[in-house]
Amino acid sequence: MEPPRIAVAVVTMGNRPAEVDALLESVAKQDVPPARIVIVGNGCPLPEFARRLSLPGEVTAVELDENLGCPGGRNAAIARLREFGDVDVVVELDDDGLLVDADVLRRVGELYAADERLGIVGFRIADERGETQQRHVPRIGRSDPLRGGYVTGFLGGGHALRMAMLDEIGDWPAAFFFAHEETDLAWRAADAGWRILYAPELLLQHPKTSPARHAVYYRVNARNRVWLARRRLPFALVPVHLGVWVLLTLARNRSASGLRAWFAGFAEGVREPAGERRAMRWRTVWRLTRLGRPPVI
Repeated sequence: MEPPRIAVAVVTMGNRPAEVDALLESVAKQDVPPARIVIVGNGCPLPEFARRLSLPGEVTAVELDENLGCPGGRNAAIARLREFGDVDVVVELDDDGLLVDADVLRRVGELYAADERLGIVGFRIADERGETQQRHVPRIGRSDPLRGGYVTGFLGGGHALRMAMLDEIGDWPAAFFFAHEETDLAWRAADAGWRILYAPELLLQHPKTSPARHAVYYRVNARNRVWLARRRLPFALVPVHLGVWVLLTLARNRSASGLRAWFAGFAEGVREPAGERRAMRWRTVWRLTRLGRPPVI
């Protein structure tokens, strides 16, 4: 196959200007430059990146009137790339990430050229000391972050998506705002027969963080967990999945305020519309289970 035409998309809220500059400079140092770079200002104005940083390819700035969250901002970038119509793969990177190696985009292109049913490639996320948090490894339990292979999910911080796959299965679930949007997209991809590859050789350096740093984390996490189950799981698995996560939350969370926020979000997820229901097939459930991540967990 011909090497795919690759674009890079970055969504920012304007609060990390130095980090965004460093990320874009690491993109500019790639030995295979992107055909396009799209930078989305999620409810914020953007500076003149192209003029200041000498970036490769066509650079497009998209300024949104309001913050649409991670999935909404990424959808805006994807929509602009569709308008151009000349990109096969989009690499989406967190605005405080950094591409340490200069061959990341070339390796991404090689992976997609070798497998026409490869839909998603997940990068390895590591901090400045090279350590990968266990929650950033797309497998259950304590798994080696350097072991690659086909998986059932991916990390939002650094990944690549085939545009043809998105055209078939749809874009990010914008209503989620953040939390579990990757799982929603991954389950739809798997159900449509696309493969998801974890490629630890593709490194995105990212500061060590906790998702609970966001004030609304517990509420949104629980709400989106319910929405995810209602949208994507066979009816028989919905109570099983949610029951497992209620028990896990009670066992793990020692904060009374965190538990109150989580259960308030859970109730919101039950009460509010979850969006289009497109449950995965049972054979997809079985395939995900064989890959080591049953959808009930």
